[in-house]
Amino acid sequence: MESIATRFPYLVEKKVKEVPRRVSLLDWKIIEENCDEPFAASGLSFTPLPVMHGEDYIALGFLFGDKSKVAYISDVSRIPPSTEYAISKAGAGQLDLLILDTNIPRKRGPHPTHICFTEALEILKRLCPKRALLTGMTHEFDHHEYNEILAEWSLREGIHVQLAHDGLRLPIDL
Repeated sequence: MESIATRFPYLVEKKVKEVPRRVSLLDWKIIEENCDEPFAASGLSFTPLPVMHGEDYIALGFLFGDKSKVAYISDVSRIPPSTEYAISKAGAGQLDLLILDTNIPRKRGPHPTHICFTEALEILKRLCPKRALLTGMTHEFDHHEYNEILAEWSLREGIHVQLAHDGLRLPIDL
């Protein structure tokens, strides 16, 4: 909590009251070291998915949905085998939707704390979701160009994938 309070002081209640203003009201769910325990939020069950964000920092993705299985994984440089298993066909069953970080274009290659475009495609081949959205792109991605590349890749690999974009809405029954 101390880390959150330092980075986002406006999200944490202060001991000394300031001038009244509207501030987000959050119900904090602290996920401890043993982070494989599911939890509920707004009536939906979430399973934390430990992933690496660099080799010295564990970040969390999330698996959720009863009717449709969705995994959201951002800020990732590597997905450990145990996490891959948890969200694979053999673990949770085939994902209906995988939302995956792809911060760096393919021309720049690997990055220490984020997967690049080609690494994201390799992960998609291993996890084999029915559909995938790539998110978190830098300004270096030409949206149209990369979606054309992904359309060809989708036909070849049998996994529907595209770049996400602001305002994207998906009908999904969770």
